[in-house]
Amino acid sequence: MMPFIRKCFISGLLVWLPIWVTILVIRFLVNTLSNTLLLLPHQYQPDALIGFHIPGIGVIMTLLIIFVTGLIAANFIGRKLVAAGDYIITRIPLVRTIYASVKQVSQTLFGSGGQSFRKVLLVQYPHEGMWSIAFQTGDATPEVKEALDNDSMVTFFIPTTPNPTSGFLMMARKKDVIELNMGVDQALKLVISLGVVQPLPSFNKSGK
Repeated sequence: MMPFIRKCFISGLLVWLPIWVTILVIRFLVNTLSNTLLLLPHQYQPDALIGFHIPGIGVIMTLLIIFVTGLIAANFIGRKLVAAGDYIITRIPLVRTIYASVKQVSQTLFGSGGQSFRKVLLVQYPHEGMWSIAFQTGDATPEVKEALDNDSMVTFFIPTTPNPTSGFLMMARKKDVIELNMGVDQALKLVISLGVVQPLPSFNKSGK
């Protein structure tokens, strides 16, 4: 009787757990987008302007603001305005340090020419003989290369399981890491699922 009850419970859990986690993630994203409008003065917030609350208006307005900002920044005048804003912000102590760091990381991760998190690596961690999934973030800094007298150093990020937003920044020689023929999304699924969700096999152009 108990094995049957446990089997039914686990089957039900396997149905509801992905749904519950998906709802939590979507709810978090919606709340985050909605709360960004709270940065506006109260009289300029959608609820105050319209006179009543419309569910989801914060998400729509935030996405619209992001799109319009990108549309403006993509033209010549917009780029000049962004450059002027950057110049002003980078002259403010403390603020410029945070702003410059976040801007550089954003451009590296989301820029079309960025190479960060484009390659999935297999590295020996936490010790030799044990392997971990990692994401290459770039080449090591000149100071590191000079200190180690090695020009073929790469930096990579080893995510923790099941939360890939935390992890470790590591450096190693290129010959000591293995580049995998695996997409970043597949690697993330592998990490988040504790290795349960295996990546689909890759096929070459001949279909073999």
